[in-house]
Amino acid sequence: MRRLAMLLLALFLVAGPALGALSPDEELADPALEARARALSKELRCLVCQNQSIDDSDADLARDLRLIVRERLLAGEDESQIKAYLTERYGDFVLLTPPVRPATWALWFGPLLLLAGGGALCVVFLRRRRTGLVEPEPLGPDEQARLRALLAERGKETSP
Repeated sequence: MRRLAMLLLALFLVAGPALGALSPDEELADPALEARARALSKELRCLVCQNQSIDDSDADLARDLRLIVRERLLAGEDESQIKAYLTERYGDFVLLTPPVRPATWALWFGPLLLLAGGGALCVVFLRRRRTGLVEPEPLGPDEQARLRALLAERGKETSP
């Protein structure tokens, strides 16, 4: 029974990628156009899944968007025209890589600013910590005599 379960699990894992493949009605007859469609589909976000491209998603909306991409490629539009159409319809969110403009500066430069700010805070903290250390005062004659006596006493304890 356990072998059967393992076999079914292995079969499911091997067949998984085939389950997410394009359906025959989505594929274009021209291999060059199909390659362009697949490349463009990898750059567009599935609006349902939000973290997958429409090429990877199995959602119905992703399928519809893949069909739109293929229809527009067949009509002779290029990738930039198709992206413009989809962003006009769905906004910049449909693009997996949003354009660099003032509205998206936080997305592009925010992580760099946070990293630089964190690094600057670490440098300031470490410098303050280093300069905040106080040098100990040298031992006086009484303390030096006491230290020698303690070390001599300890030396007697550890010798065989």
